[in-house]
Amino acid sequence: MLHRESGVFKTTYAADMALYPLPIARWTVAAILVMLGVVMPLTLDEYYLSVINLVLIAVVGALGLNILVGYTGQISVGHAAFMSVGAYPAANLAVHLHLPFWITLPAGGLMAALVGAVVGIPSLRIKGLYLAIATLAAQLIIEWIINHTPAISGGAQASIEVPRPTVWGYQLRTQGQLYYFLLFFAALATLATLNLVRSRIGRAFVAIRDQDIAAEIIGINIFRYKLLAFAISSFYAGVCGVLYTYYFGIANYEAFQIVVSIDYLAMIIIGGLGSVLGSILGAIFVTMLPIAIRLAMEPLAGLFFSSGELSSIVASTRLVLFGCLIIFFLVVEPEGLNRLWRNIRNYFRVWPFSY
Repeated sequence: MLHRESGVFKTTYAADMALYPLPIARWTVAAILVMLGVVMPLTLDEYYLSVINLVLIAVVGALGLNILVGYTGQISVGHAAFMSVGAYPAANLAVHLHLPFWITLPAGGLMAALVGAVVGIPSLRIKGLYLAIATLAAQLIIEWIINHTPAISGGAQASIEVPRPTVWGYQLRTQGQLYYFLLFFAALATLATLNLVRSRIGRAFVAIRDQDIAAEIIGINIFRYKLLAFAISSFYAGVCGVLYTYYFGIANYEAFQIVVSIDYLAMIIIGGLGSVLGSILGAIFVTMLPIAIRLAMEPLAGLFFSSGELSSIVASTRLVLFGCLIIFFLVVEPEGLNRLWRNIRNYFRVWPFSY
């Protein structure tokens, strides 16, 4: 059948590792690809395409953080700092040397990976809350260095204007053109992450997360793989920062502050730690939440508060909801939205039977 297997136990390793074990899974993926590649850019207006573009950028960053936190078990509160480490060098290369995006993008990612590997050195000796504090310190230090180094950022509170990327001689100007550009990198990051977590490196990450002492006993080089996890996660963050800079056309200090790191932590916690799909669902949820709050609050403007106060109320409500949702998912459903999706999928997998 399209939606149900013949039996519930896998009998081969290939069947157990298959990405699409059922025909309906392959058809669903094909339908999603058609919707993303054809239907959405042709039917949605510029505003909704801009929202989806922000989701695509967030997917890249959330995947990177989930590799470090969800798959390797190394908590980080400095993701936004690594985004800025990728964004500013790429912006300077694009503005001062007029280099194309296919050079500045990997250059920004590699710079962030290098800094991330250095920040990850303490992970050999500390973990948990102490590692979180160390990465928080790195976030604050990197923020200060970038903001007070004119050669990098142009000076305190300054920004760098970056031209939109050019592909095959055409500069991307509309939201539809940027949509395909960002969709390519979001899909590439998703495929790369799926392959990474199924590889020897990914299995080593999971072994370190589950029990690092046992992983070291069986021959896994803990220090090497922890640094590799920090480097890979920071590379994703750097690429995310470069995409963010190209999308908005500006590298701005305020776009990479500590609150952005908290946003990405919320994405992977709400979406589901140690899950590629959870990273995507979390990125969608967290990016769309402020828009949903604004739509819910707009009819109340003029009744309980003025229209000028709407933006501040939306921002405050967003922070409160983030905190409540993080606590809710940590207590009630630690595996996040991904687990809810798996429960629904498993129910229909055996439907109409009860087992």
